[in-house]
Amino acid sequence: MVRDDEPGLTLEQVEAVAAQARLSLSQEEKQRLRGELSDILRMAAELNEVDTEGVEPTVHVLPVTNVFRDDAARPSMAPEEALAGAPDQKDGFFKVPRILDEE
Repeated sequence: MVRDDEPGLTLEQVEAVAAQARLSLSQEEKQRLRGELSDILRMAAELNEVDTEGVEPTVHVLPVTNVFRDDAARPSMAPEEALAGAPDQKDGFFKVPRILDEE
C-alpha cells in the first residue's frame, strides 16, 4: 500500500478517476485503489524502460493459424430429403405458424 509520503497517485487523482467512472468510494476504498493504481502505473513505467529496439511488434506470442477448412462449394442435401422430417410443408418450404402480426 502507498503511504502519504510515497510517490504515486494522490487521493484527489483517485477521486477524479472515480468521479469520471461515476463510482462512489469510501475512504478505505480510495486508499486501497490509490495503492493499487499507483503500483500499476509504476509497473507500466518499468515496461517503458525496456529496450525494444529491433523487436517486431506482435499481436500474439504464438503463431496463429486458421483452423477452419477452406470454404468450398460442395453438393448439399436435396430439398426432399431436408423436408422429409418436417411436420408441415408447402410448395417445397417448411411451413411454420405465424408469430408476427403483419399486414
